[in-house]
Amino acid sequence: MARRQTRVFVMKNRFTTGIALPCLLAGGLVPALSLTAATSAAAEPEQLEAIIISAGRTPLEAEKVGRATTVITGASLEKSQVRYVADALRQVPGVAVSRTGSFGGLTQIRLRGSEANHVLVLIDGVEVASSSSGEYDFGGLQVSDIDRIEVLRGPQGALYGSNAASGVIHVITKGGLRNGYRVTGRSEVGTDKTVLTDLLVQGGNDRIDGAFSATLRRTDGFNISDYGKEKDGDRNVTLNGKVRADLTETLVLDANLRFVNRKSDTDDQDFAYPDRPTQGQVIDTTSHNKTREVYGGAGLTWSLFEDLFVQRARVEYTDLRRRGFNSNNRNGNDDNRLHLSYQGTLAFQTESFLQAAHSLTGAVEWERETYRNAYPGSPDQGRRQQRDLAGYVGEYRLELLERIFLSGALRYDRNEKFKDTLTYNASAAYLHQETGTRLHASIGTGVTNPTFFEQFGFQPSRFVGNPNLTPEENFGWDIGVEQKLLDERLTVDVTYFRERLEDEIQTRFLPGFASSPFNLQGTSKRQGVEVSATAQILDSLTARASYTYLDAREPNGQKEVRRPMHSGAAGLQYTFLDGRASAFVDAVYNGQQMDSEWVNVTPRSRVKLDDYLLVNLGADYKLNDNFTLYGRVENAFDQTYEEVYGYNTQGATAFVGIKGTF
Repeated sequence: MARRQTRVFVMKNRFTTGIALPCLLAGGLVPALSLTAATSAAAEPEQLEAIIISAGRTPLEAEKVGRATTVITGASLEKSQVRYVADALRQVPGVAVSRTGSFGGLTQIRLRGSEANHVLVLIDGVEVASSSSGEYDFGGLQVSDIDRIEVLRGPQGALYGSNAASGVIHVITKGGLRNGYRVTGRSEVGTDKTVLTDLLVQGGNDRIDGAFSATLRRTDGFNISDYGKEKDGDRNVTLNGKVRADLTETLVLDANLRFVNRKSDTDDQDFAYPDRPTQGQVIDTTSHNKTREVYGGAGLTWSLFEDLFVQRARVEYTDLRRRGFNSNNRNGNDDNRLHLSYQGTLAFQTESFLQAAHSLTGAVEWERETYRNAYPGSPDQGRRQQRDLAGYVGEYRLELLERIFLSGALRYDRNEKFKDTLTYNASAAYLHQETGTRLHASIGTGVTNPTFFEQFGFQPSRFVGNPNLTPEENFGWDIGVEQKLLDERLTVDVTYFRERLEDEIQTRFLPGFASSPFNLQGTSKRQGVEVSATAQILDSLTARASYTYLDAREPNGQKEVRRPMHSGAAGLQYTFLDGRASAFVDAVYNGQQMDSEWVNVTPRSRVKLDDYLLVNLGADYKLNDNFTLYGRVENAFDQTYEEVYGYNTQGATAFVGIKGTF
C-alpha cells in the first residue's frame, strides 16, 4: 500500500507541515550521494537542516536517519545535465538499472538485488507503479521539473506497506514560490533528431503558491536490433502541477496532478517453428507501445497546539492505460488505484530526562486497486479485477542527548485476497560531532503481494495466471558508518547489508510455449557492501564516487539475472570564470551480469553480459543574468554494451541547448 509524506521546513527547530517550496534541500551532505548547490533565497524559508522527507511517517533531519539513504538534488541533476531519472539513479549505490531498447523502452530499477516490483516508487507522495505488473516503468520519467530524488534502501514495509520490500524511491517535483514568481524555459537539440523543450512557471502570494511544468522530448532513436536498420524512437509529453494554500494559520491544503503521454517504438523477438538463424533474437518490426499516465493527490494538514499535534488526511488516485502493438498481436491493460489515508503525529520533549524528544505517529490507510486486460483471449481474461487493502501503522521516534536517534514502526495489513501481514522496522543513528562520525543501522521486513498479471495472467496462450500464489516476504538489515575527514571536506559512507527473501515468485514454462508464475521453495539470499564518498577538493572542484558489491542468489545458489556483482560511479564538477562557467565528467561502471537467452519463447540458457563503462561530459556558460548555454556528450567513448540480452544500446551522442530564467 502507498504511504505518503509531506514536505517540511525546519524553522527555529520546529516542524511546519505542508507541501515544499522548491529548494528545501539545496546542498547538505547526507549518508550517501549528495552534491552541494546554491539556490536563490528570495521568497523562500530559512533552511537550517537537510531533511529526508521519506525517512519516516514524518520527515527527519538527515543526520538523524538510521536507514541507508541517498538524496540527489535538482541542482546536481541540472549541473550534470541528466535527462532521465533512471540515468541519475545509476550513480546511487545499491541500484541496478536495466533498459530494454531505445529511449522510452521498459526501464527497471532494482535495489540490493531485488526485483523491480519490490521497489515502491512515489512521485510527490503518490504511488505510481502499475497494479498489473506491480512495478514502475522508469522509461518515461524525465528530470525537467524534479526538485530532488530520495532513495531508501532496505525493507520499508512497516512504513510503506506492500511493494516496499527492498526500498523506496521518492521523486519530488518543484513547487511554487511565495510572494514572487519565476519562469524557466529550455530548448535542446541533439543526435538522432532529438528535440527537448520544457517550461516551468512558479509563483504565489503570501497565502498560496503553485507551480506548473510542461516537457516535450522527441527523438528518432536508434536501431535496437542486429537484424535491420529501422530506428526506434520515442515521444514523451509530461505535464505537472502543484499548489499549496494556507486556508487558515493552522490548516493547509495541497494538491498535485501529473499527466504523461508517450509513444515508444520497440522490436519483437523472433519465435518460430522450426528454428531459424534469428530464433530468439530481436528483429526489426513496426511494434510500439502507447502509454497514458495520470497521477494526482490532495491533502489537508491541520496543526494544533503550536504544532504539538499535527493531523494529515489525503486522497490519491492513479490511472494508467497501456497499449502494445506488436507485429502479430496486441496487448494492453487499464490500471487504477485509489488511496485514502489519515495520520496524526504527537511531538513533545522531556528535557529533564536525557534531553529527550519524542514523536509518536498513528495512521490508517485504505486502498483499492483494479486491473482490466484490454485484449483478453477469453471472457475470463476480460473481467475487471479488484482488490482492497487496509493498513494500520504506528511509529515512535526518540532522540537522546542530541546524538542518539532511535525509531521503530509496526504495521498490520488486512488483505482481501491474501493472508494478513505484520511487518516491522527499526533504525538507530549515533552522531559523534567531535570526530565527525555517524553510525547508522536498520532492520526490517517487507511483503510484496502477487501482481494482477501473476494472479490472473494475460494472453492465455502465453502467460497463465496462478491464483494460488503467496506473497513474497523479505527480511533485511544493514549497518554502516559515515565519516567526515579533512576538515569536513571529505565524507565517506560504508554500509554492509544482508537480505533474505522467502517465496520468491518466478516463471516456469509449460508445454505449448505458455508460461506461469510460481513460488520458489527455499530462501533467496542477498548481501553486499555500499560505499559512497563526496569531496570538496578545491573551492571550485567537487568530486563524488560510489561503489556496490552485490551477491544475489536464488535458493539453488544460481546468480540472479540483471544484477551486476560490481558496479559504481564517479564524477567531477569544476566551476570557473568567477562562477559563470562549469564543466563536468561523469562515469558509470556496470560489471558483468547474467541474463536469460530466449529461444522458442523459453529461456534455454543463461548468458553473461560483458561489463561496460559509460562516460558523459559537458559544460555550461552563463551568457548573462538570464540565459545559460550548455552542451554535453553522452557515452563519449562510443562504448558498445548490452543491458538486456539481445537489445542494442546507443553509442556516442551530442546535445546542445539554452536555458533561460526570468
